[in-house]
Amino acid sequence: MTESQRHNALLDLLNQKGSITVSSLINKFGVSPATARRDINKLDEKGKLKKVRNGAQVVDHQRAYWSPMNIHQTLNHDEKVRISHYAANMCAPGDSIVINCGSTAFLLGKEICGRDIQVITNYFPLMRYLIGQDHDGVVIVGGQYHKTRSLILAPHQEMTSFYAGHYMFTSGKGLTAEGLYKMDMLSAMAEHKMLNQVSKLVALVDSSKVGQKAGLLFASSEQLDVVITGRAADPDVVKQLQQQGIDVVLV
Repeated sequence: MTESQRHNALLDLLNQKGSITVSSLINKFGVSPATARRDINKLDEKGKLKKVRNGAQVVDHQRAYWSPMNIHQTLNHDEKVRISHYAANMCAPGDSIVINCGSTAFLLGKEICGRDIQVITNYFPLMRYLIGQDHDGVVIVGGQYHKTRSLILAPHQEMTSFYAGHYMFTSGKGLTAEGLYKMDMLSAMAEHKMLNQVSKLVALVDSSKVGQKAGLLFASSEQLDVVITGRAADPDVVKQLQQQGIDVVLV
């Protein structure tokens, strides 16, 4: 893992937990105490975190979730734009696709907007954007709106059985040779309902997440058809995925 990848992974971990210790970084990333402290010092100097005794904590501006208004401030924004651009070019006129939650998913939706492509989603920020832009072909998977997750979650399998897509585009908190990991169990369960309704599963993950295990295994490597990630992704994991027949695209 490069320093840049480690810094991004460290910030993701910090956003999840609120605070971290030097010892937790040593165990998580397999680095020396000097390297862990140096990472914290560098990120503190950039204003990305607040250094405290034996660790670090989030700064106030990191507590805010991204929104369509501040998406350009998300981690690895430029890489996510390239990932979403490549994913959009996979889609042909007349395709029906499933797009799940996350900043990269939203960027993909912006790329798709206005094209002859049906979008099936339960992701509220994306559906609101597409409807606001008069995108012709938005299928909203029904259920109860969960404000904290910005998702519409359905309690029954039958509510998604009527929809089918050429691709499902989804992301996660980690990707290894075993598969794609997600943190949120409820949203993962909702996405699982659509897996049997799509022809191909495409994982959109920025390079900092490649090689990371976080949360639960959402999709095994056998279920993944395509992975789109950044050129800085861990080459060992990339090779392992390719050896399993997964099409890995580096952008």
